[in-house]
Amino acid sequence: MRPRQRGSHLGLMLLASQLFQVGLDNIPPVTLAVLGLNVYLFLFPAAPLMQTCVSVQQAYWRGGWRRLLLSPLHHVDDWHLYFNMASFLWKGTNLERRLGGPWFLYLLCVFSLLTGGVYLLLEAALTELTQDQSYSMACAVGFSGVLFALKVLSNHYHPGAVTHVMGLPVSNRYVSWVELVLIHMMSPGTSLIGHLAGILVGLLYTLGPLKAVMKKCAGFVTSSGYDSRPSAYYNSSGSTGYRQNNPPDYTPPDYTPPHTASYSSGLTEEEQLEAAIRNSVNDRGQSSQRGAPPPYGLHLSDEARVEEIRLRRLRRFDSDSRQQGGRRK
Repeated sequence: MRPRQRGSHLGLMLLASQLFQVGLDNIPPVTLAVLGLNVYLFLFPAAPLMQTCVSVQQAYWRGGWRRLLLSPLHHVDDWHLYFNMASFLWKGTNLERRLGGPWFLYLLCVFSLLTGGVYLLLEAALTELTQDQSYSMACAVGFSGVLFALKVLSNHYHPGAVTHVMGLPVSNRYVSWVELVLIHMMSPGTSLIGHLAGILVGLLYTLGPLKAVMKKCAGFVTSSGYDSRPSAYYNSSGSTGYRQNNPPDYTPPDYTPPHTASYSSGLTEEEQLEAAIRNSVNDRGQSSQRGAPPPYGLHLSDEARVEEIRLRRLRRFDSDSRQQGGRRK
């Protein structure tokens, strides 16, 4: 592996700042390990970018199936990495605490492979329907497809909640579809089909047979079958915590976080993001003073803020990313 030559690495520095503000000890191990792996493969890529992106031409026609493994873990530039990992920090922390580390790791592996597989099927279908070979040659790279699948799952656990997208309230049932359209309109260089593949994989898990199939497969490798309840390490009660005696699919009443003020007044985007993180850190301290175990998750309103900033920043840096030769996911 050869280290990647970059400029100022501002995206990496912002990501490192956020990680240390949240606290590495407050990030569950699987989420932290996946973050670390993505950063490592950005600095020391397993292969050049055009040899890690996935397309029908490269994967199916030429047999480059290892791209299904490499594509989600490589990024076009440090801003692409920063946006995806900042979003994953929130989603991964909340979902790993709810599902438990082993199942969350299993989920990430399945989502990563299936997102790439569904992407290939969609691009192949478009090629047949339109007789346009450019769909088969479209090469996508990045973690965003997996993030869309995780977003569908996260929203599934909070069906009555509302997320603000670009200042507009959107029900969690539809927010993934709204963001799919907005990202493509604001940043045409992103992979619409890659993001759509992630949404479909998330729906296969929440509404389709994927969850049952995964549990069945997990039962084959354990003597007593898989217990989907989180381990005690992640069952701390807190602002968004779940107790161990809840059933696996238990969804608590909608939670309204104590910090509901807008972060946008007079602040830059980085300062808005830092304010959201500081509020979450302050909440951890208040929970500890009340005698509750420190929550590892972060508030849904803060996650929505990160997603809104991510949408706006994608457009700003899209022109630079398109010059790198890979389509972002």
